[in-house]
Amino acid sequence: MGDGAVCGAQARGATGASWEDVDFEQGLLRVERSWDRVEGPIEPKSRAGKRRGPLSASLRKHLLAHRLLQGRGGHGLVLGATAERAFDSSTVVDRARGAWAMSEVESISLHECRHTYASFMIAAGVNAKALSSYMGHSSITVTIERYGHLMPGNEREAAGMLDAYLERAIG
Repeated sequence: MGDGAVCGAQARGATGASWEDVDFEQGLLRVERSWDRVEGPIEPKSRAGKRRGPLSASLRKHLLAHRLLQGRGGHGLVLGATAERAFDSSTVVDRARGAWAMSEVESISLHECRHTYASFMIAAGVNAKALSSYMGHSSITVTIERYGHLMPGNEREAAGMLDAYLERAIG
């Protein structure tokens, strides 16, 4: 499960998540802390680092199965057993590479998973401000500079969207 799959969180943010941060009913993940291998739970790098993000139905299904496999009654960390045996990114990378090889899919890095998440969100029509929040960017400018080339907005498309809106609004 790449860090991008967990609502665009960077590996440090995703690894600090506890099961109490996952709201299966609402389909949300709260990122409240980051994780450092030496220090354990730490504050995120910026105010924007504390955030909520949506979980797709397919990811909720995988997380629920993972929670059941852990067998700790829903306590502890989502990625990693306990604070003493926390997530190690090399473990998930090794597992992902194995799964990708079996599926004959080219592997990507955890950071590329984050970019893939952002790209999928844009393709799905999520607005830039919401995506900025989900990604934990300090401002929408960061999101636009990094992903603006993927966002729809050519003049012909914009004119068509405006025409369609006006037709619906005016009747």
